[in-house]
Amino acid sequence: MKGALVDSSVILDIFENDPVWADWSEASLATYATQLPLFINPVIYAEVSISFQRIEELEEAIAGCGLRMLPMPKEALFLAGKAFLKYRRRKGSKASPLPDFFIGAHAAVEGLLLLTRDVKRMKTYFPTVKTVSP
Repeated sequence: MKGALVDSSVILDIFENDPVWADWSEASLATYATQLPLFINPVIYAEVSISFQRIEELEEAIAGCGLRMLPMPKEALFLAGKAFLKYRRRKGSKASPLPDFFIGAHAAVEGLLLLTRDVKRMKTYFPTVKTVSP
């Protein structure tokens, strides 16, 4: 495994001090930071940005967690589209691909471990992705 992609659910638990999940998310991040490089992608960055007023604050928080930005390869974007098509064929109601499809596809294509609390969609559409979840 060449690294771990850290989902926004885990990061936001820490940044927002979620009363239920912050301890688990912080411990997981700390554990995997000693074993693997930790990454986010542009979709995760956008999702996490909702907790900040200024980009400088977001950049500082991300750097403080030891998270590095990975670009999304075209293969991951393509796979996200295919996962969305499968979702729509299963009568999914959303009109455009969900962020989870981009995140799961990125982890699948790059062979990254995924730290997340949102496991169900990952297991359904990206069964090869190894996840760490509560």
